[in-house]
Amino acid sequence: MPSILAVDDSASLREMVRFTLSEAGFDVLEAEDGVQALEVARKTLVDAVIADVHMPNMDGIELIKHLRALSGYKFVPILMLTTDADSNLKKEAAASGATGWLVKPFSPDRLLATVQRVLE
Repeated sequence: MPSILAVDDSASLREMVRFTLSEAGFDVLEAEDGVQALEVARKTLVDAVIADVHMPNMDGIELIKHLRALSGYKFVPILMLTTDADSNLKKEAAASGATGWLVKPFSPDRLLATVQRVLE
């Protein structure tokens, strides 16, 4: 069963992501910011990461940079899940190593389809 790390400072959003993905058979780990996510990632190699851009302590862009520096995370799909549709931010995320971009609010079907596509 593939594992996903869901990173968002909103507990309710993490819950929605966890529920959607676990119902589809994924094992979901959670972190409330980039610092906590990096700690989880150093202990457990996951199959994909879904992270918010705007978080306290370490934002999603910094998280991507740190994850890509870890040998096990060079090719792991990293999806940004955010309310921000700013094209410059999307370019910065892509340049840092983001695999894709999902805008909140998301539909569970779209989240699932996107995760399944990046894991193929």
